[in-house]
Amino acid sequence: MSSQPHAPAQEDAANTHHAHSHGHEAGHGSFRGYMIGFGLSIILTAIPFALVMSGVFDSKLLTAVLVMAFAVAQIIVHMIFFLHMNPRSEGGWTMMALIFTLVLVAITLAGSLWVMHHLNTNMMPMSPDMMKNMP
Repeated sequence: MSSQPHAPAQEDAANTHHAHSHGHEAGHGSFRGYMIGFGLSIILTAIPFALVMSGVFDSKLLTAVLVMAFAVAQIIVHMIFFLHMNPRSEGGWTMMALIFTLVLVAITLAGSLWVMHHLNTNMMPMSPDMMKNMP
């Protein structure tokens, strides 16, 4: 009889453990997955660096757009391979976080380009003599 009162407590402990799993149905990654992500990160860093340093394209605008495209691709690689965001994990909430992040990245990139463009077009031309007197 003494074993019967303890059985529900053991079941509750097991259910509590499963209730605190927070929906981690997807795995947390493997060594192979991390190495693929690391390799892609290196490639997605080296290509824009080579584009800028070698001056492959004459158009600075095209180079800037390509560098930003590689930056967005690298963000996605990091979110998939290192943060393990996919439609199955966390009941789809990580996918919502991915979409939210992509919207924020688009707003940030567009805003940064807009600010830099307007700073470039509205900046007063300076001679080298004027630049010497700057703090």
